Amino acid sequence: MVLTGRTGALAAAGSVVVGVVSGVLHLPGWAGIAAFEAALGCGVATDALRAGSLRDLAFNRSGDATVRLGESANVSLDVVNVGPRPLRGTLRDAWSPSAGNLARTTQPRQVLEVAKEPRHSLAIEANSAQRIDTVLTPTRRGDRTPDRVTIRSLGPLGLAGRQVSREVPWRLRVLPPFESRKHLPSRLARLHETDGRTPVLVRGQGSEFDSLREYVVGDDVRSIDWRATARRNDVVVRTWRPERDRHVVIVLDTSRTSAGRVGDMPRLDSAIDAALLLAALATRAGDRVDLLAYDQQLRASVAGALPGRTLALFSDAMAVMEPSLIELNAEGLVTFLTQRVRRRSLVVLLTSIDAAAISEGLLPQMGRLTGRHKVVVGSVADPRIAQLSTARGDADAVFAAASAELALTTRRQVAAELGRHGVEVVDAVPERFAPALADRYLALKAAGRL
Repeated sequence: MVLTGRTGALAAAGSVVVGVVSGVLHLPGWAGIAAFEAALGCGVATDALRAGSLRDLAFNRSGDATVRLGESANVSLDVVNVGPRPLRGTLRDAWSPSAGNLARTTQPRQVLEVAKEPRHSLAIEANSAQRIDTVLTPTRRGDRTPDRVTIRSLGPLGLAGRQVSREVPWRLRVLPPFESRKHLPSRLARLHETDGRTPVLVRGQGSEFDSLREYVVGDDVRSIDWRATARRNDVVVRTWRPERDRHVVIVLDTSRTSAGRVGDMPRLDSAIDAALLLAALATRAGDRVDLLAYDQQLRASVAGALPGRTLALFSDAMAVMEPSLIELNAEGLVTFLTQRVRRRSLVVLLTSIDAAAISEGLLPQMGRLTGRHKVVVGSVADPRIAQLSTARGDADAVFAAASAELALTTRRQVAAELGRHGVEVVDAVPERFAPALADRYLALKAAGRL
């Protein structure tokens, strides 16, 4: 049994009335208090007995099971009263804080809005149902689940009632926001140009022979067909179709370096956004795209997805990825890739080009990968370091600028060392990282280097 605020207010008011009446009529105080408490107790007991039964309630959830971060989802809760009496009361549908189950209300004499979990009024007749709609705006990706549904059934006087909490399961998967989707149309236009769907001259070699034409200034001399040239009076070059049906493997590093925040988000979230853009672009280009997440063991894998389902499966797998506070096992990762990926592929490793991690971990193993695959290493750069390197003024600013310049120099040296091992490096700030990675893929594809 629960008591309402009305009961407390009535008890306080009754105490004042009893005190005043006892003083005016010179009656014993205890007699008035006893009479008032008896009357209030009878009202409370009657209210509790006449409240609708909570045992006669059934619950069922429905609605959205997935939502992208930054958007809102609607999850409905059906409350069915199968008992013979109507039920009046309130309901609280509790969710984890990051699910965003908040109602904005403006408090009296306050300008700012206060966010609090909403309460819902219940009025269900016998053998009827009521639907409670909950709008969720999650603040983090991953799986969001409800806590408990708490129902308070009140009597007709509103003094007391019954309360019970039930678990009504549901899972809302919050997918990555895919903010880099805005760059997809322009990259698809470039892909169509490279693919010959619009009239544009594409220089560079692909892998599928198309036709012969006369040599013009600027053509790659390696594309000259000497046999055809010998049969003619003019120099003849081969033209190529852009590569199609290639294999792209995107590898997400989920070790401790992926937990570092760059800008407003962890490095892993920037890598996820870039991976989604690359996957969308590569599937439109006719390539097969697989996904791996690895630190010291395999955390997630999506392989062999149909082109129309690739992006959905990638988003679903990436939604629950979290950084692990352990070092990347570079040897284990390379061994896994060499055993798993037999066909020559484009391997895109999204990690951090941290000097210690690359030099001691990944670099000694890189030869095993570059010997069989084309490798691209993508890393998110911190824009604050570039800003600090230009700072001038007092001694502290100069010292910070020197430290930042040293960090940038070390980063460039690591990228150059990877380049000497045949690795393409994409190093860009979060806002430019996803489109820069997509541009590198398009350049490799147009040059026939996949």
